[in-house]
Amino acid sequence: MELTVGEKVQLEIGRPTNLGIHVLINGTQDGMLYHNEIFQPLELGQIIDGYIKNIREDGKIDVSLQPQGFLNVIDHNCLVIISKLKAGKGKLKLTDKSSPDEIHQELNMSKKAFKAAVGHLYKQKKITIEADGIYSVKK
Repeated sequence: MELTVGEKVQLEIGRPTNLGIHVLINGTQDGMLYHNEIFQPLELGQIIDGYIKNIREDGKIDVSLQPQGFLNVIDHNCLVIISKLKAGKGKLKLTDKSSPDEIHQELNMSKKAFKAAVGHLYKQKKITIEADGIYSVKK
């Protein structure tokens, strides 16, 4: 079966390695999920949606748990932040001074991804940024 970069696929979590975790793609092909692409706990045998990140010249396949491309990723991360704001009654106690661990624990994303999404939401006037956190803009 021919796979394409960016395609949504089903991953079965396999054994960990020094680089990441081996996965089975759509039940037929081997792939690699690198440690820097993992922002949630995974268990051996778990089935999870993923995306084809790269098909290398040697035929090996790299996968990600997030859709690829800036707009896909930022849209997803913005939705995560908006849903956390709704759950927190319009406030999220994270700022650009928050540690990467705090951001990862609260949102399952890197600090870089968090800052990009916050910037995007701020430019759209959907949030305000205060010293003690991020707030939804009241409409």
